[in-house]
Amino acid sequence: MNERVVLTGATGFVGKQVLRSLIQRGADVRVVLRPGHSPPDGVADTVETEDVFAEDPAWWAKTCRSMERLVHVAWPVTHGTYLHSPNNMDALIGTLRMAQGASQAGITRIIGIGTCAEYGLVAHPMGTETSLRPSTAYGAAKAAAYLALERLLPIMGVSFAWCRLFYLFGENEDARRFVPYLHTCLASGKPVNLGSGDAVRDYLNVAEAGERIAVVALSNIAGAINICSGQPITIRELAEGIADQYGRKDLLRFGARPNSPDDPAYVVGIPTPLPA
Repeated sequence: MNERVVLTGATGFVGKQVLRSLIQRGADVRVVLRPGHSPPDGVADTVETEDVFAEDPAWWAKTCRSMERLVHVAWPVTHGTYLHSPNNMDALIGTLRMAQGASQAGITRIIGIGTCAEYGLVAHPMGTETSLRPSTAYGAAKAAAYLALERLLPIMGVSFAWCRLFYLFGENEDARRFVPYLHTCLASGKPVNLGSGDAVRDYLNVAEAGERIAVVALSNIAGAINICSGQPITIRELAEGIADQYGRKDLLRFGARPNSPDDPAYVVGIPTPLPA
């Protein structure tokens, strides 16, 4: 029998890739959607809600009835504001209510999506044993969700895994994010004002991230998992590589604007090995 999986955030940047990979691996997926959203291709089983984080445990118990696993990808990540948004508190509380209701329904495994921002400012590659020292509301809320669920779910007989994402790029990315912004400017011949370009990042294609999350979801791996490339690259190297595709390195204006205080100097992960 195919695994029966409830999925939140299935229409988002990461969730679309997780859904695709789950279906490719034979899972039967029930998708939680906002009203007005069309069901994703390949999905007939949907449940609607105005706000996944406003529902109570009873609603989640009903939604998860007859299912085996819950993959929770949804989170409020409005570009430019999410790092310090008070909405992170609502998402944290709503996530805990979701887990409570799912366990009441007999869900035996829950997979949550974390972030490298849980680690805070670290000047070396981050493994899952790295201490959690979040410096933003977003990182703190994610870390709090992980710490609570990691302790509580096993007591309730629920297996738990937490996939920490680093920097992603790829299909359906918000046009305001760094990589698509670069492509848009360079393709139209517009100069790109950048900071120093010295910051080091760990980038992974979102399709690969979705595949790894699906592998975790359909396995019995427990605990924290880093979803990353493990390959350091400076913002300068990344921008110049993209500019080379257009033959327009001359459009890159390094040092034209100050570095953002929210941008740490070094964010590189140690990938968690996963089965094929």
